[in-house]
Amino acid sequence: MKRRDFTKKVGIGSLSTLLVSDIVYKELIPNGYVPLIFQEPDPFKLFHKDPGMVVLNNKPWNMEARAHLLNDDITPNKYMFIRNNGIIPENLDVQKWRLVIDGESVKRPKSYTINDLKTNFRHYTYQLTLECGGNGRSEFDPPAKGNQWTVGAVSCANWTGIRLRDVLEDVGYTNDAVYIGYHGADMHLSRNPNKAAISRGCPMAKALQEETLLAFKMNDKDIPLAHGYPLRLVAGGWPASVSGKWLKGISIRNKVHDGEKMGGSSYRIPCEAVAPGEKVFTEDMCIIESMPVKSLITAPKSGGMLLQGKSLDIRGHAWAGELEVAKVTYSIDFGSSWKECTLEKPVNRLAWQHFSAIVDFPKKGYYEIWARAEDTHGNKQPMVLPGWNPKGYLNNACHRIAVKVV
Repeated sequence: MKRRDFTKKVGIGSLSTLLVSDIVYKELIPNGYVPLIFQEPDPFKLFHKDPGMVVLNNKPWNMEARAHLLNDDITPNKYMFIRNNGIIPENLDVQKWRLVIDGESVKRPKSYTINDLKTNFRHYTYQLTLECGGNGRSEFDPPAKGNQWTVGAVSCANWTGIRLRDVLEDVGYTNDAVYIGYHGADMHLSRNPNKAAISRGCPMAKALQEETLLAFKMNDKDIPLAHGYPLRLVAGGWPASVSGKWLKGISIRNKVHDGEKMGGSSYRIPCEAVAPGEKVFTEDMCIIESMPVKSLITAPKSGGMLLQGKSLDIRGHAWAGELEVAKVTYSIDFGSSWKECTLEKPVNRLAWQHFSAIVDFPKKGYYEIWARAEDTHGNKQPMVLPGWNPKGYLNNACHRIAVKVV
């Protein structure tokens, strides 16, 4: 709704009611003007994002990139997707920030300042792939509820911090520890302090991996507020919801963490394949862990034209959760035949890999270039939508761009 229409429909008196306070000098407000408190902020300026990004939701904020914006080897902030479940923390005071480690299986519960973490533990930097579990949800049929992500809810940035493992070893944990759960400073949309917006976690094996970080820098700068400043858990290769932002606490659990969005159908898929639209009971759902093999063509932009007789350079990225990508191929005949791309090794484990190829076309006309990645266990991307699930998770169908040869 436009600001002028909003004012006409709601009225100044109603605005006062919404504020639970009188608007002083309301009789002097110019016709059609909306007080600043009710004006929608510009997300591109607010989060320093490129105008080409797509806003999917503003309560909470969720934004994704278009495929061609993700062409950088290392994703800059301006192209990094935002996935929030609640309200971004307000009025942060880093000097008073504390990370509390507790839980049933902790030996010595402890609280750390940001300075404690930065000065008492060794720093590590890794390129880590983060992808929303619902990336690609818009293709599912029957439709799945939630943000209708296309292909742009993925990134691979440089993350700098300390190993979660080192902090867990500093406090100590008992033999019955099986899971960690995180607690963030983001607020529930209701602003009810007794409700958590999200509190997920991972098994101890993932928490103890070399690359699982408590990060305080992204691309060599302080983490942007929208991405978890001043402290974020980063667990590459798993759904990005495991990488808790605005980190205030870690609980070492003697059971699977039962925080918000760990139960029901949240970040879970049917343990066994089901028919599209079929009802699935909670007890038949399994928690998503490693993300599936996937690829993305980032250059050129879909919809381009090419002169007959010219070759086309294509480029993109591929990733495979906990695994490495072994091969990327492309097809220009709707998957009837495939040719191999040049594939680079990952900079480090859990980083995406870059691929490229030179594509030739036999004659004028419309073409689609399909990309398909294969991981080191032989798993390949499906050419079309994979198995349906109620929440539209893990769509790793081949990415496609359109080209017209003239």
